[in-house]
Amino acid sequence: MNKQELLKQIQELKELKVMQEELQAEITSIEDSIKAEMTAQKVEEMQVGIFKIRWTQVVSNRFDTTQFKKIYADLYNQFSKKYKTRRFSIA
Repeated sequence: MNKQELLKQIQELKELKVMQEELQAEITSIEDSIKAEMTAQKVEEMQVGIFKIRWTQVVSNRFDTTQFKKIYADLYNQFSKKYKTRRFSIA
């Protein structure tokens, strides 16, 4: 692939990313509207046509690594593993 083709792909990727952000904003807006209606009706579940909509509270337990690291730094370091990943970015 030559530089001109690569440049064209990068430009296309940038345009698609902008479209993705616009679509995500629209999706979020519609979801917020549906949630507002459910809140107004004081329901966590609705049947609308063939769709069942749920907006429920979920409780989960998560390990507080920040607090653990403050109190037990040596133990934290003893059981920590380093992972390598690759990050792709275009500036």
